[in-house]
Amino acid sequence: MMQENRSFDHYFSHLPEYWSKYGFPQATNGTSLDVESNSDSNLDPNGVAVHPFKLNTQCLENPSPSWNESHADFNHNDPDGTKGGTFAGNGFVQTAAHEGTYYDTVGHRVMGYYDETVLNYYYFMASTFGTADHFYSPNLSRSQPNRAYSYAATSMGHAYQLVSGSAQLSSLTILQVLDQNNISWKIYVHPTPSGCATVQCLDSQSYLNQFTYNRHVLSVEPNNIAPISQYFTDLKNGTLPQVAFIEPASEMGWDEHPTGDHNDPTVSPIHIQPGAKYVSSLINALMGSSSWKDSVFILSWDEAGGFYDHEQPMSVPNPDGINPVDLGIFGGRDICQDSNLNLITTPICTFRFSGYRLPMIVVSPFTKNFVSHTPMDYTAVLRLIEARFNLSPLNHRDAAMPDMTEFFDFAGAPWATPPSNVPVQRTDAPCYLSSLP
Repeated sequence: MMQENRSFDHYFSHLPEYWSKYGFPQATNGTSLDVESNSDSNLDPNGVAVHPFKLNTQCLENPSPSWNESHADFNHNDPDGTKGGTFAGNGFVQTAAHEGTYYDTVGHRVMGYYDETVLNYYYFMASTFGTADHFYSPNLSRSQPNRAYSYAATSMGHAYQLVSGSAQLSSLTILQVLDQNNISWKIYVHPTPSGCATVQCLDSQSYLNQFTYNRHVLSVEPNNIAPISQYFTDLKNGTLPQVAFIEPASEMGWDEHPTGDHNDPTVSPIHIQPGAKYVSSLINALMGSSSWKDSVFILSWDEAGGFYDHEQPMSVPNPDGINPVDLGIFGGRDICQDSNLNLITTPICTFRFSGYRLPMIVVSPFTKNFVSHTPMDYTAVLRLIEARFNLSPLNHRDAAMPDMTEFFDFAGAPWATPPSNVPVQRTDAPCYLSSLP
């Protein structure tokens, strides 16, 4: 399961203080965590240095993680990599300052972070089970192309979302491979607020609908697109599929996405704590079910959302040799096009860098109390599925990833009995957009 648009430093940079405060073994056993420092900074449009600061409001105006903006975040003075392609991480604040904001017109919000006073459930689970400090989104862009990688380890050259009238992606998905090998799977989707739970309605909220294989699923195996209520039923009955994807409950406002682009101060802001509480209901239900004994729940976020992270994206292989096919699709010259609108073929412009780091948690009876430092993007989840069921990689990208088995002690099963002191996710943090922090 992936929630929406949060970076590692933004969510998890203060785990070490949490370890010390509550006596987790990481505080004394030498476990390190690659987190931002108080000296990190970005300049705002007025030349003011903005350092990391603690956020009190759980609601923020949306910064943009899209292709151009993510490249400007990478290096404000060299976004296309033609001046050496060195990561500076100096564009986040200036990018956010220009992102359709009504209140934070200088972009300071992207340097803010949360700690356990707001995200108490996530901080406990990341500290009790497994997490990683070099876990990245696959693509320097927004949700749709990144989520394409979660199913197919590629976006087939798309730097942007598919627009109306675009052909669906024809690449091989992990679900097709599972079908070919008689391995069961489902995608669980929360119904809309109106209660619409037909297969077609659920499918409209699934990112599988970017792919041509989606048509096969709707035609031949529509029950594999199921409402989230079926997840709880499957837990109760011991009928979980071998592989499951849970789409974010975006229509309910539970996906933790920042409040959308707007110029309307009366817009209803999105709270992150109810989203975290929704996630807790899914994980807690698994821990309390008969399915717990042989399951792994991997939680992450689809991309960093334009929030600051101090670590350079990782070098990765282009998945399938396809360079960007949709630059300039919304008009104007793209950041990765020259003055003649030709593609600039530097690594950062040709899918040879991942996106930014993400928070992640691996929850399982087999999970060690562990922090991975192994660089991977989340096509590593596909590699884990492939390793588990003896399947071949989909393309060069997932083939290059570790299989994530370093997180697990399959013989010892450290959490065969789940922890009994799991906290209830708080929902009491203030929510306002009009000021910081």
